[in-house]
This record gives sequence, C-alpha cells and structure tokens, in this order.
Amino acid sequence: MDRIIQKPQLSKATTKRLSLYLRCLKGLEKNGISRVKSSELSKMTQVGSATIRRDFSHFGELGRSGYGYDVSDLIKVFSDMLETKEEKRIALIGCGNLGQALLNNNFRRNENLNIVCAFDNDPEKIDQELCGYQVHSIDEMQTVLAEEKITVAISTVPSQNAQKAIDKVVENGITAILNFAPDPLKVPDNVHVHYIDLTSELQTLIYFDGQ
Repeated sequence: MDRIIQKPQLSKATTKRLSLYLRCLKGLEKNGISRVKSSELSKMTQVGSATIRRDFSHFGELGRSGYGYDVSDLIKVFSDMLETKEEKRIALIGCGNLGQALLNNNFRRNENLNIVCAFDNDPEKIDQELCGYQVHSIDEMQTVLAEEKITVAISTVPSQNAQKAIDKVVENGITAILNFAPDPLKVPDNVHVHYIDLTSELQTLIYFDGQ
C-alpha cells in the first residue's frame, strides 16, 4: 500500500533543493541505481548530508539506517510535491536569444508546463513569428493574458528594463514570476519571484569544480 504523505510547508531554499535532489535521483534511476545514501547524494549535489537529512525529514521516515533511501520512493514523493498535475499556462516576456531558446524547448519533459504566448517591445519582433509563436507587443499584455488564461510569467528582460516589464505583468494579475535578471525587483507581497542568475550559477559550478 502506498504511503500517504501530507505536503509540508517548505521554505524557498528547501523547495529549490528538492528540485536539485529530484534531478539527481532521476539520473540515478536512469542508470539503474535503486538506492542512495545521504552522503552519496551530498557529493552529487554539493549539499551537506545533514541538510539533506533535514530536508527529507519534512516527509517523515523515508530511509533506513545503514540502507539509505530507495531512489524510486524519493522520486515519487518529490514528484508529487513539485510537479504540477494541471496545466500551467505561461507567458514569456522578452524574445531575445535566451527567450527564443526557452520557446524552442518549452518544457518538453513536463507536459503540464506550457509557454503559450510571448511578448517583446522590439518593433522588429512584434507581430512576427519566432519559434512558432506570434510575438505580441507589451502593450497588448492585458488582453492576451486574459484570453490565454495565463497564471505564470517568465521574464528574460535585461536588468535595466526588468522592473518596468514586471510592473506590467503584476498589473495584470500574475503572481508567479521566473526572472532571469539578477537584480531584485519591487513587487507586492502576494507576488512570488524566483531569480535565476546564470553568471552566479556558473561561478558556483566553477568554484566547486576547482575544489
């Protein structure tokens, strides 16, 4: 019988680590590895063993002393926690090189995450088709977001213009934003912004690679 695990309230830091654990666990499963210890997962993720065990403790007793954790069990628990079961319709703000790469990929490994529209303020891109998507003007955002029932936005707008773009997104009721510009944005308390700084991520990777 499957265990029923209540979804705990997790901090942003813990939730981000769960995504990292899940990616590593799926890699282990793909390579035929059925169990893992926290010390082994620590080497893979660069997260301390004590932190891993504390994160896992939010979900009850997932492992056994001396045995470790069953990889397939962890994947099921973390997938249930992190992976949406209904479609999340996403707007892309900014259709430069990074934006176009996201449009091309469009979360192929998760059918419930779906970029459905794109926006830009470049006159040469507006009303053109990029990667199979018509590019809308930022000024059309209110109408398009309502028509497409958008609940999430991804912004690849550079830092110097990011606040203005995000203000427009927030004005139209979006409360979940993935932002690829590292500078902090001013948003209402009910709006959740997750920042991805590619330079910082790469610097961290290079640091650990040199250890």
